[in-house]
Amino acid sequence: MGTIILIILVLALIGALPTWPHSRSWGYAPSGVTGLIVVVLLIMLLTGRL
Repeated sequence: MGTIILIILVLALIGALPTWPHSRSWGYAPSGVTGLIVVVLLIMLLTGRL
């Protein structure tokens, strides 16, 4: 279950990159938040809490 969540969040991180012209003004906020969630879940997965 944890691996599936991690894969979904990695895909969300890739999808949150500002690549479209209308989203260039967003900066790195969407991918930064998703990246932070991925890092927290990765730490939880490695420590066995997930």
